[in-house]
Amino acid sequence: MAERVCAVIVTYNRKELLKECLQAVLSQTRPPDHVLVVDNASTDGTAEMVKQAFPQVELLSLAENSGGAGGFYEGIKQAYAKGFDWLWLMDDDTIAESKALEELLKPISILSWAIGEISILASAVLWLDQTPHPMNTLNPECKNTQITLRAVELGFLPIRSASFVSILVSQQAVGKYGLPLKRYFIWNDDVEYTSRILKEGLGFLVPKSVVIHKTLRKYNPTTSGRPDRFYFEVRNKVWLLKSNSLYPREKAIYSLRLLKSVWEFLKHNKFIPIAWLCITKGIVDGIFRRPM
Repeated sequence: MAERVCAVIVTYNRKELLKECLQAVLSQTRPPDHVLVVDNASTDGTAEMVKQAFPQVELLSLAENSGGAGGFYEGIKQAYAKGFDWLWLMDDDTIAESKALEELLKPISILSWAIGEISILASAVLWLDQTPHPMNTLNPECKNTQITLRAVELGFLPIRSASFVSILVSQQAVGKYGLPLKRYFIWNDDVEYTSRILKEGLGFLVPKSVVIHKTLRKYNPTTSGRPDRFYFEVRNKVWLLKSNSLYPREKAIYSLRLLKSVWEFLKHNKFIPIAWLCITKGIVDGIFRRPM
């Protein structure tokens, strides 16, 4: 029996990018069985564009912008309730190559005897200039189970976390591990969610499934130049460090990365007071507030 796939795409005020994203999704050699667009209260005519240009696509219009985290929370919840076997998650700046979904589904058919064990499958992500975008974290310490050994033989690489830039998440994983934490708003919500799932479940990178992350430049929160947005990076990293999604060794690594990014952000912004204020607020809110 063929696996039923629902593509879940979250968008906000980028209707031209969304149009390109949808065209790529609907032109797949193995198209998804259903497409759900979650519109985060866009004001640029996104909803009207989807209704007119893509009448076959389901549109979920949110009353307010809940960020990527809130969008995926609502989208995954709705798609899961419809009973699809796999949810294909992506942002609106994800442009899937024509065989992306076909290749992403191959481990499911080849390793059909282990289908209940696989929780996440991730595409290889490239920047516009075709250089690799390291959005998925490999898992060199993955247990050498029969499934893992066979998957590696076939060219599928074990992962510890992945981004919401073309991943398949199984219905069983959503049922067991729940939904993303919508209060993250932006940044690190995908790391927390996939790390939570893959702490027990199995996930693989499928190198032949390729998507383009169509951003104008190699975006980095540290050099974004916006202290108000870097606040989310700091707060959410603190939340991630407090969560049960990471192992102790991983928490140590992420702590060092956070310290490094804070220092680089301060230097980039010439240590202006607003930068200090947003970092301090991020740390305080991360410690004393909860993402639940």
